[in-house]
Amino acid sequence: MTILLNGIPHPLATPVTLASLLESLGLAGKPVVVELNEVAVFPRDYAHTPVPDGARLEVVTLAAGG
Repeated sequence: MTILLNGIPHPLATPVTLASLLESLGLAGKPVVVELNEVAVFPRDYAHTPVPDGARLEVVTLAAGG
């Protein structure tokens, strides 16, 4: 299966949840904003939100500083 991750095709070997995808990207526990098919997803929902084949996923990391 393939998804579009931040505008770039990203193959996935098996179906995943948002939580497991973020973990595989090294973003687990980090402050991110996730939009799945143009709908924002709350962090509390990552663990039980499946990422379907062909999904359009935008992941934005948050940074603070001056």
